[in-house]
Amino acid sequence: MNHTRHLSTNFVYFFGALGGLLFGYDTGVISGAMLFIGKELGIKSGSFQDGFITASVLLGAIIGAAVIGPLSDKLGRKKLLLIAAIIFFTGALGSGIGINYTVLVVSRVILGIAVGAASALIPTYLAELSPADKRGGIGTLFQLMIMTGIFFAYVSNEWLSPNGFLGLKENVGWHWMLGLAAIPAALLFFGGLRLPESPRFLVRNGKIDDAKRVLSQMNPNAKLVEEELHDIQLQANIPSGGFKELFGVMARPVLIMALGLAIFQQVMGCNTVLYYAPKIFISAGFSEHFALQSHIVIGLFNVIVTAIAVKIMDKIDRKKMLTYGAIGMGISLLLMSTAMLVLQAGNGNLGSWVCVISLTLYIAFFSATWGPVMWVMIGEAFPLNIRGLGNSFGAVINWTANFAVSQTFPMLLIAFTPANAINSEGKGIAKLFLIYGALCFVAIWFIAKFTIETRNRSLESIEAGLRSKAHAKMPYSHKSSLL
Repeated sequence: MNHTRHLSTNFVYFFGALGGLLFGYDTGVISGAMLFIGKELGIKSGSFQDGFITASVLLGAIIGAAVIGPLSDKLGRKKLLLIAAIIFFTGALGSGIGINYTVLVVSRVILGIAVGAASALIPTYLAELSPADKRGGIGTLFQLMIMTGIFFAYVSNEWLSPNGFLGLKENVGWHWMLGLAAIPAALLFFGGLRLPESPRFLVRNGKIDDAKRVLSQMNPNAKLVEEELHDIQLQANIPSGGFKELFGVMARPVLIMALGLAIFQQVMGCNTVLYYAPKIFISAGFSEHFALQSHIVIGLFNVIVTAIAVKIMDKIDRKKMLTYGAIGMGISLLLMSTAMLVLQAGNGNLGSWVCVISLTLYIAFFSATWGPVMWVMIGEAFPLNIRGLGNSFGAVINWTANFAVSQTFPMLLIAFTPANAINSEGKGIAKLFLIYGALCFVAIWFIAKFTIETRNRSLESIEAGLRSKAHAKMPYSHKSSLL
């Protein structure tokens, strides 16, 4: 039975994006929990076991992102969203119980599968439900939920720590930190039961009337609904594709764009800045208390800036937002690196505050541009017959890059840190972020050369443009394969 006529669009968009909150919480909460997990489970700091508790989520995310897209093309976006909620719930409970190292790691891998699934599925689902003129803002709700989840994780880390608001014991607090994620997971499942299926999936399965009802619910303009339904029907007749179509001539521009955006979003240092912000503040001369408190402030700032991005997303071209963001991020990292070097020269007060301001500006530029825009563009650009597979590809690449950058950061930090020098770690951080800053400017070249503009274009017009370009490039004898 279709329930969309009884639902508000805000309900649909909220629960459609709610998986992002779990995505953010489960990836952010471990930074605080790890301060106490090792003591209870007897894990040595800096050991392989210590690092793998965090990395296990990223490995699970790669698996989840790889599997969910093709399945969503076969089973539907809604069913997979409900399955992801169940996986989130199971992983959160297992992590919260965490009776030993093995149970904790297995549970974190399960959580990672759900995180990867959410990253591949939700941008596609939101893009397929949204009218063209609102798609950017609606798609950015996913990133807003991620940042909100990270903020809640930082707050729970503070409140549930031994010296925090609730003052729980070390062997109790971290269990609650990890286990609390089960609550929004249950909320996602029960709210998801009332969500509509993607109209594109419904059309592909012959449910034209249901698809029209969903489109009408999401867009009150009857004329635009009829036009969109007509375009969807035309392209839904194209058989479902696989890897041959994903790597084929027509999808290649989007494939290259997805590959580049997914990698650049990570190698420009976004997650290392978010994960290691307290370490950066401490290296800049601030106290540990200031560093932990500032982490919460950064989380809240992320939410505010991303909320602003929701409002402006459909008013500025996607390519311009990525370009401006890369420029701002690059300059911020160069300033932060310079400030860290100034600290080593003895001008601590000036260098410390320039470092804080630069890091804050970097996060602002990321949260307003590359954070949401990358997911929005990948979610809307692939052709319908390979959209799930294509989004899985982009998410897998992004999580693989995330894993690579996160794992190499400590090693590179050691490599760039001068031996036997006072406060030498600051110099290592400065040199490392100079590299990330330089990659921001390389990203500007990639945006200009390899990305396509998708703002204010229907999903069907984006696909028609890809088909037209591929048709023009192919020999006459092969052109029938695109029809």
